[in-house]
Amino acid sequence: MKKELEAGISHHEHKKVADQDTATNYGSGTLEVLATPAMIALMENTALKTVSPYLSEGHDTVGFELNIRHLQPTPVGKTVECEALLTEVAEKKLTFDVEVRQGKEVVGKGTHIRYIINKEKFMSNL
Repeated sequence: MKKELEAGISHHEHKKVADQDTATNYGSGTLEVLATPAMIALMENTALKTVSPYLSEGHDTVGFELNIRHLQPTPVGKTVECEALLTEVAEKKLTFDVEVRQGKEVVGKGTHIRYIINKEKFMSNL
């Protein structure tokens, strides 16, 4: 790894909810609001971007576990902000607190675990 991964690092991403992000589009519901799978993808991507600068060449992270609650609907056109906070590093296991907000309202939150992998070795095991 390039830099030492330590608990406490975080990253923020912003996303304007578009038609392709809706429950209707994902098939996870029938409403034109931010789909839970789209929210989860934003959380995973934000966690990935939190640690990517710290990984050695040829390494990446893969999602392993999610414990997420989707608390509030977000309509198309509104912007959400996601924060991923690395809370624990246990060898290759990385644990994050993730939260999505629309302004002051918490849209979703939970925990996410990712593992550091060697990309070549990972793909050769498929």
